[in-house]
Amino acid sequence: YIEDLRKIAAKNKIFKSYIGIGYHPVILPSVIQRNILENPGWYTQYTPYQAEIAQGRLEALLNFQTVISDLTAMDIANASLLDEGTAAAEAMAMFFALRPKEKKNANVFFVSNECFPQTLDVLKTRANPIGIELKIGDPRNIDLTDDVFGILVQFPAGNGEIRDYSELFTQATEKNIFKVVAADLLSLTLFKPPGEFGADAVVGSSQRFGIPMGFGGPHAAFFATKEEYKRSIPGRIIGV
Repeated sequence: YIEDLRKIAAKNKIFKSYIGIGYHPVILPSVIQRNILENPGWYTQYTPYQAEIAQGRLEALLNFQTVISDLTAMDIANASLLDEGTAAAEAMAMFFALRPKEKKNANVFFVSNECFPQTLDVLKTRANPIGIELKIGDPRNIDLTDDVFGILVQFPAGNGEIRDYSELFTQATEKNIFKVVAADLLSLTLFKPPGEFGADAVVGSSQRFGIPMGFGGPHAAFFATKEEYKRSIPGRIIGV
């Protein structure tokens, strides 16, 4: 049976992927694979009626949340979403619901034209039914009018450029505008995390951390935000 499967699998043609835009060929170090992902301590039950994998899963998710909070410099993170586009759309919807009284009529969400095209597509789909108007443009030239309730930028940008959004975010804060950053997790090990330059939410994909491309995804997304929004965060949070 296994021989037959091998023969079928041998017919696959393996090509290099040049898709880019948020997907990267990655290496999963074998020491992490063996000692964490394949560690029997996560999934062996110690009594016949208790599936220890449930406890292992909770611990793994708690570790995931901790890493995300740490790298993004945000207060809390959830136990993942479907992909980066979904996470960005969830942030948009969350902040639309959280608009302060003085912004109750604001319905414009500004999105950087340097965001990944698949993220823009999901945002367009999700914005329309709930009455959000998307404005897509250059993040270096944003007109923060009174009808804007939130902005989304890509860090680093879709073309690889690394921008400093501190000044933009300061202006946005003065006008009660929410700031969302779609970030590359691995880059945050080197760059200033969005939590330190004023982000209200940080979203993105965790594919960079050793997950194969899998013909384009989806891969677990991350969603990190401030403590004050914990009752509105999408998905679930694993507590200690």
